[in-house]
Amino acid sequence: MRALRRMTDELINPADSLERQNEKLRAISAALMRRVEQGSTTTGAAYAQFERAALLEDQVRDRTLDLEEALALLNESNAALAEARRAAETARGNMANAIEAIQEGFALFDRSDRLVMCNQRFGMHMLDVQPYLLPGVHFSVYVARVSQSKHLDLEDATTRREWARKRLRMHREPHVMFNVRLSEDRWIQVSEHRTADGGTVVLQTDVTDIIRLERFKRSKLLDSQARMLRATLEHLNQGVCIFDHDATLLDWNVRLGTLLALPASLLRMGISFDRLMDHLIDQLEHTPEQEAAFRAWAHQRTQRRALRFEVVRKPNLTLDIFAQEMPNRGFVVSVTDVTTERTASRALAEANEQLEGRVQERTLELEDALAAAERANASKSRFVAAASHDLLQPLSAAKLYLSDLGDSHGTTATTARKALSALSSVEDIIDALLNISKLDAGAVSLDVTTVSLGPILRALRHEFEPAAKMKGLDLRILPSAAQVTSDPSFLRRILRNLIANAVRYTQTGRVLVGTRRQGGSVRVEVWDTGPGIAEADQERIFREFEQLAPSGQADDGRGLGLGLAIVERACARLGHPLGLHSIVGRGTRFFVTLERADPPRITASGDAQHPAPPTASPDGLVVLLVENDVALRPALVQLIESWGTDVLEASDGHEALQLLNEIELVPDAAVIDYQLGDGPDGLDVAAQLKALSQDVDCCILSADRSEALATACQEQGLPRFGKPVDQAGLKAFLQDVAARKALRDSLL
Repeated sequence: MRALRRMTDELINPADSLERQNEKLRAISAALMRRVEQGSTTTGAAYAQFERAALLEDQVRDRTLDLEEALALLNESNAALAEARRAAETARGNMANAIEAIQEGFALFDRSDRLVMCNQRFGMHMLDVQPYLLPGVHFSVYVARVSQSKHLDLEDATTRREWARKRLRMHREPHVMFNVRLSEDRWIQVSEHRTADGGTVVLQTDVTDIIRLERFKRSKLLDSQARMLRATLEHLNQGVCIFDHDATLLDWNVRLGTLLALPASLLRMGISFDRLMDHLIDQLEHTPEQEAAFRAWAHQRTQRRALRFEVVRKPNLTLDIFAQEMPNRGFVVSVTDVTTERTASRALAEANEQLEGRVQERTLELEDALAAAERANASKSRFVAAASHDLLQPLSAAKLYLSDLGDSHGTTATTARKALSALSSVEDIIDALLNISKLDAGAVSLDVTTVSLGPILRALRHEFEPAAKMKGLDLRILPSAAQVTSDPSFLRRILRNLIANAVRYTQTGRVLVGTRRQGGSVRVEVWDTGPGIAEADQERIFREFEQLAPSGQADDGRGLGLGLAIVERACARLGHPLGLHSIVGRGTRFFVTLERADPPRITASGDAQHPAPPTASPDGLVVLLVENDVALRPALVQLIESWGTDVLEASDGHEALQLLNEIELVPDAAVIDYQLGDGPDGLDVAAQLKALSQDVDCCILSADRSEALATACQEQGLPRFGKPVDQAGLKAFLQDVAARKALRDSLL
């Protein structure tokens, strides 16, 4: 049995095929059956062996079935794998055929930048690179081979190493497209696209025909533009020449040679600007400064401003020369014959001289008439003054008598006090009328000198403290060490009227008076916590006999309605700008701007010298007037021209700038209305003029007395004059402009 078992183990080899194992098992089964049949034992061992053989046969049969099933599955898997391999090979072949069929060069790199596959067109334009396009080659190696290719045509400013570095930087982008120039004027367009798995697809397209066609169209367009430029130049009535950035001649028209009498041999492309100037020196009447300035302008490397001047070509041809820079740093010069215009201007000037003579004669007649009118006005003023004097004498006597009567008691005393109050009011009215009459007639002699504000403010504090205490007001008049230029008598009256007005109309709260320095000026401000003045009433309060009695406030009967009228007239005569800012229900602020007096200078002898007032006359200034009021503008023109100035007038900012651009003139000063309709306001126009030239001195005219406008003018450094126009202040402004201009001219 051991031998049989050993033989069985040796006969059944797991490495044998199923058929061979079945065959061995059948042989073993037959041998076992024979042994059982031939056995001589009767104890039942043979039957037991038979049973074991039968059991073994069943196990062999089950294993055989399992092996047959596994073999069937293995055969099916092998068949499916073979089919998948055939499909993959078919797809790969189809993909290769499709890639070869496309018209562009195609290459695929994996996420490690190794070449996976490419078609025959990829690299066909660089035959010396194609042998290296093998699967597995790295992208950087491919770029290095391309950069060294003899078919790659680089710009002069780019080396092959720089091109390779730039190409690798572009490869880092997810999508990129660019053109590559090849030898023999050929071009390819390269585009890269990143795939979803991190690989890269590179496409190469031959765009030589497209670029050549675009170049041809561009050349035709340039030729067409050149013909149009030539036709345009020849059509012009001006002589025109065009120079490049090196000041060499590029193009010109026939009219240029005619106007400048240039020979045809000299007018040729490439001739230098200096050569042309050397030829023209003897033919043109010009100054050395003009020639030097023109040559320097032509060779200037920084941004050039437009240049214009006039010369005379012998014998009597007047030419206007205008030069302007072009975007490419070249420049164009135009020459215009203005002989007819200049001849007409001279004739017009002669006619103007004759007309001025006639106007002067007429002016003398008008001056005689004006003198007669002034004499009549002076007579009227003398009459008012005499009448006031005659009235004041008996009124003063009546006040003395009634004053004695007022010392008694009872009804008689009450009546006397009322009569005394009424007579005092009449006296104040007559005194105010006399002051207004003198101010209107110009009969007031002003003693303008250096005035210390401290003593005046102290005296006014002592004067008004009793009245303020009676009303329970907190009156504060701050001390000041400022010195200003003014008439001390009128300045005291101006401040007195403003403080009296504040105390009278303020029922509760306080009145504050203080000074504020602003550059070369001092502003005296009077604040109160009264009822305020509505904006609609802020002009009316400066009229004679105008009083505003707020609702719920009793009038004390002492108001004359002349205090602010006197303040306005006195400020106008002295040239002190007067301002007002008020908020209804919160209070009012009046402010007077005074010119600050310079500290006295000590001479060698020890005497103090005060600066003399400016004596410059506005005569000869060019003044731009921007005013949209058609009734006021002519009056302002006549007023300003009466001071000897030349006036350019416009209705708004756009018209003003257009006028200055047309006549190419920068004015010395500009008088600008603040409210100019729907366009830019006066502040905007002033800013535009300052941008044009910093030497233009501007001032603002406005009836707007708001604090916002005052602050805006102050921030821009613009003097502001109210309406009605302060003639003295406006003239003083122009005198200051003339003084500054004279100083600049002397420095030059």
